[in-house]
Amino acid sequence: MINTKIYKSIYVLAEQLLEADSKNDQQAFDALYAQLKDLCIENEKSDKDHPEQWETLADFTEDLDAALVIYEKALGKATAINSKDHMASIAFSMAELQYELGQKDAAIKSLQNAKISANKIEDREFKVEIDQLLAQWLANET
Repeated sequence: MINTKIYKSIYVLAEQLLEADSKNDQQAFDALYAQLKDLCIENEKSDKDHPEQWETLADFTEDLDAALVIYEKALGKATAINSKDHMASIAFSMAELQYELGQKDAAIKSLQNAKISANKIEDREFKVEIDQLLAQWLANET
């Protein structure tokens, strides 16, 4: 379970990052991103460390290769606490990024991992989205 104070901080920062991005305010975006990164680093290896903060950081990382590294870290943390929701969400995000980077085999593997993790969650719409995307990608491989 994520610390409520940390969750609220992440949520507020994410909203502000989205707003800065929508306004094309790179200076504000960079400052907010630095705050989020500092929060992640500050909480790392403490009882406040949680995959959600790392996933959020990766979501807002503009360098796609760096984002993948952060998603890997988030996935490791989600796996360590066996959080199927986070494991599925992170693997899905990784898959989309890998596909965008032309890493189609890795993307399919990540999406298959997302599907496995999603088997244990309640979000039916997300499961359908995973299934449809996986079917589409596999069809494109043949």
